Amino acid sequence: MSEIIVIGGGVVGLTSAWWLAEAGYRVTLVEREAEVGSMASFRNGGQLSYRYVAPLADAGVPLKALHWLFQPDGPLRFRPEADLRQWRWLAQFLRNCNAGANRRTTATLLQLGEHSRQAMRELSLQLPLSEFGWRDAGKLVVYRSARLFERAARLAASDAEVLSAPDAVLREPALAALQGDLAGGIFNAGEAVADCHAFCVALARRLQTHRNFAGVMHRDVTAIRIDGGKVTGLDTTSGPLQADQFVLAAGIQSRDLAATAGIYLPLYPLKGYSLSAPIRAHDVAPAISVTDFERKVLYARIGEQLRVAAMVDMVGVDKRIDQRRVQGLVRLAKEAMPKAADYDHAEAWAGLRPATPNSAPILGATRYDNLWLNVGHGPLGFTFACGTSSVLAGMLRGADAPFTLDGLSLRR
Repeated sequence: MSEIIVIGGGVVGLTSAWWLAEAGYRVTLVEREAEVGSMASFRNGGQLSYRYVAPLADAGVPLKALHWLFQPDGPLRFRPEADLRQWRWLAQFLRNCNAGANRRTTATLLQLGEHSRQAMRELSLQLPLSEFGWRDAGKLVVYRSARLFERAARLAASDAEVLSAPDAVLREPALAALQGDLAGGIFNAGEAVADCHAFCVALARRLQTHRNFAGVMHRDVTAIRIDGGKVTGLDTTSGPLQADQFVLAAGIQSRDLAATAGIYLPLYPLKGYSLSAPIRAHDVAPAISVTDFERKVLYARIGEQLRVAAMVDMVGVDKRIDQRRVQGLVRLAKEAMPKAADYDHAEAWAGLRPATPNSAPILGATRYDNLWLNVGHGPLGFTFACGTSSVLAGMLRGADAPFTLDGLSLRR
């Protein structure tokens, strides 16, 4: 039986390990933290938005970004670095800021999203949805600008519901405070939210009982060793590791590890923030996942907490929580949904989302025939993890791809 090491114990690494074990490989997972799912997977937005996959790069975004930089609570912060990788990523991002590139990437991501939905449904036969707080109440994207709303309505899927502002509030009463500011909303059924960290813990627990799973090693991988044109092992803080095949799925750490093998990964850590606010008996929390389009803020009920997620901070590998950003997010939440949760007792979190310039993950082969990639999911790691992992397992087996994967390869 071929042995595989998966590097990374977040949602992408764990799902990779699961589908590879299901495919008949002997799998070992290597995670540097003491607990799985404790970095970018920990308190993210919890979205499983298989249709809301539009790339960040689009026509007009550079001008919008300049505007956001001058907003006190704006969605974007930028700190220049003396790091060529930041500027190279930005240059590639700007090249993707056109309607044609956005349209092509969106088409690929929609196919990946639908495949991910099916893969999660398959996994749920062995991992009960109740173990990680799954709720499929749908997703409502609300717009303040009449122009943006009209454009969204024209582009909406045939089965989406286009709602006036009063109808949007009727569908989701937690939006009552915003009714006078809204132009309308687009509702998609079938979209879900769940606790990504709870999913990781539950899947790790289920993996431990899998006949092909060799266990989790809590080690910090420092380098990928190459000899004779192939990967021969990994250097770790606790000594070397060897296997027949290797899968890199370590979030933003993948960028540095790939570099030790001479591979450039166009990844940048987009730092995002979230609040987890307790929902009291008298609160009017949203039942539907809501995205405030212009403010770029997401609201989702996860268990007995309201998760509020937002912000894109381009500040390098900096995991510190900026209290000014937290205070800004609290202000936005209180303005939009003042009666939804106890914001005074909200817990703040920040995570580094490993994003590519065009928002499409990088999946599949490298120049080494025994090193594979499952990286670059950005803010859609939870949404795409099951899909990319099932495709990856198929690639290793030589199975036909479920859709064209050109837009997801390293050489795209």
